[in-house]
Amino acid sequence: MTTAPRRRAVLAAALGVTAAVAGCSVPEPRRAAPTADPAPGKPIASARTRRALLLQVAAHPDDDLYFMNPDTQRLLDAGVPLVSVYVTAGEHTGRNRIKGMPDAPPDRAAYSSARHQGLRQSYAAALGLPVFTPWRRETLTLAGGRRAEIDTLVHGRNRVELVFLNLPMHTNRRYMALPALWHDRALELRTHLSTGSPVTRSDTYDYDRLVGVLVGLLARYRPTVVHTLDPDPDVQLSDEATRGRDSEQPGYSDHGDHTAVASFTWAALSRWVADAVRDGEPIPAFTTTAFRGYYNRHWPKNLPPQVLKAKAARLVPYGGDPSWDCGNPSGCGDYGVGGARPLTNRKGWVRSTHHRWPAAGPALAERPDGRLTAYGVLGLRAVRWQETAPGVWDGPTDLGGGPLAPALGSAVLGDGRVLLFGVRFSAIDGHGGRNRRELVLLEQRSPGGPFLAWRGLGNPERTDDRGRRLGAPVAVAAPDGRVHLFVRNADRNVSTRVRAADGSWGPWRTLPGTAEVQDGLAVSLDAAGRVHLHAAGRESVRHWVDGVEQAGRLPLSGSTVASAGGDLYYRPPAAGQLLGPRGDAGLDGYGGVVAARSAALGTVLLGTAPDGRVRVRTGNRTRTRTRTAGTPAVSAALHLRADGATVVGLGADGHPWSWRP
Repeated sequence: MTTAPRRRAVLAAALGVTAAVAGCSVPEPRRAAPTADPAPGKPIASARTRRALLLQVAAHPDDDLYFMNPDTQRLLDAGVPLVSVYVTAGEHTGRNRIKGMPDAPPDRAAYSSARHQGLRQSYAAALGLPVFTPWRRETLTLAGGRRAEIDTLVHGRNRVELVFLNLPMHTNRRYMALPALWHDRALELRTHLSTGSPVTRSDTYDYDRLVGVLVGLLARYRPTVVHTLDPDPDVQLSDEATRGRDSEQPGYSDHGDHTAVASFTWAALSRWVADAVRDGEPIPAFTTTAFRGYYNRHWPKNLPPQVLKAKAARLVPYGGDPSWDCGNPSGCGDYGVGGARPLTNRKGWVRSTHHRWPAAGPALAERPDGRLTAYGVLGLRAVRWQETAPGVWDGPTDLGGGPLAPALGSAVLGDGRVLLFGVRFSAIDGHGGRNRRELVLLEQRSPGGPFLAWRGLGNPERTDDRGRRLGAPVAVAAPDGRVHLFVRNADRNVSTRVRAADGSWGPWRTLPGTAEVQDGLAVSLDAAGRVHLHAAGRESVRHWVDGVEQAGRLPLSGSTVASAGGDLYYRPPAAGQLLGPRGDAGLDGYGGVVAARSAALGTVLLGTAPDGRVRVRTGNRTRTRTRTAGTPAVSAALHLRADGATVVGLGADGHPWSWRP
């Protein structure tokens, strides 16, 4: 079956692909990209049954295993149903290479089938079942009458569905098909047929049809958690030989298919929400996490041995073995991936899990009556939940601003008013359209009261392409009334903008220093009111005080860092131990950590245990939240009162929960 694109307009010069007119067909009118709708007050869907469902969209079979775990596995372990959508067939060259054996003739249909078999084996193992457990394999009808294979496995309360769209990875001239499809409206791609699939007829896709199919899947399953790849990877300059060895696209730290599929997914999410707004329907209530891809190989590794071992174990049944009797004549996995290879591969993708917009959970503020308000992003829009009694939350109330990236920065002014900062997808339109991000601000009019209209704060970068590399905003209100806003920029340094006490904003400027940092900035005030900013760098943690970089080399951190009272908390690369100013901080685990300090409690730390549960360190005691307390945290935040600490988490069902250890 040929995978050559069909051309319906003379755009071959742009891509170097021969035009082929599809009979007398006329291109359908281009559907306008959804526009940002920052106005608040829209109704939001509320799941009274507190259901949760994870939907993840990957470019290739194995992207979820390499880049989205252990987050995916933690939700599966908690009984959250999973729908995993794979956009390409994963057919590549059609060679399923066996170490020590000569290459067999290429067979793309068979290689695709073997990779799909590997996924079934991996997810069977993830549910605690034998790897060769049979799945129900059917044809799913998609938007526009297109077809996909859907494989389903149910085990007790667990359910996994794998959806294979089977678009090709390359055009007939070896151009990468999905990046071309993202940029070129007139391109059509014909799907692959995988050997043994219940889908026996090919379909065609163009830009709008792929977005429409993804919107249809979102509407069908109505997920409460969405996992995507990174739509805006870091700038990564390397010579052509290095880039080829690293399997990266020119100029950026990821595979071109990853970026294209992530862009299609974010466009579909935006359209899903925009359609709901247009039709007067409730905003879909979902959280979103985007995962870095090949970025992992360029930075210190951040998974400790216990977590890494479990993550790599999911790739062993995916890789399979040619000696296995799995019942699939086309192959029992992606043979070049299994066994010890995930841990011995020089690229080291499996050894880290990085979020594109790392955040410390919901933004929290205490109201005058002592109850808490939590702010987060739901349905790509800012929302507010309010505590009506300890641990009881109403809402969510829509604050608008969307479509927003998942992480909100916040600052509380001296009079109690809240400022919220977000990254808005002000445009995400393929086929030659704009692709733009901007920093936006929502300012409370009065303490505990309503908000002013959303306001744009611009972008420290001058071009749309560089502006897409913005990180998650962090902010702090200083005792002198100024608010300091920080964000990682395209050069992997830090840009800042300062709001004066009278509410006026100064210009964007770049903090001094040239060493590169990861996203996940940490800001705090010391006893003298000075602003401390810490960031995990490529060779060491970097530290600024009131905008001045501090001399002296700090340790190297694998994960994002935390700061409390000006003190640094970090995990060394590939280690679970959390270290602070006095050595071991007593909060082993993995991933980022939150730190806060008060006169009554001292320093309190919030992190994630190796098994994914939330844990808190207060004084000399560590407490871990039980598994039976509710849905697992997608993110969690920390608030200190004189009588103790409160953890507020956003669950996989899209509802907040409170825990007072």
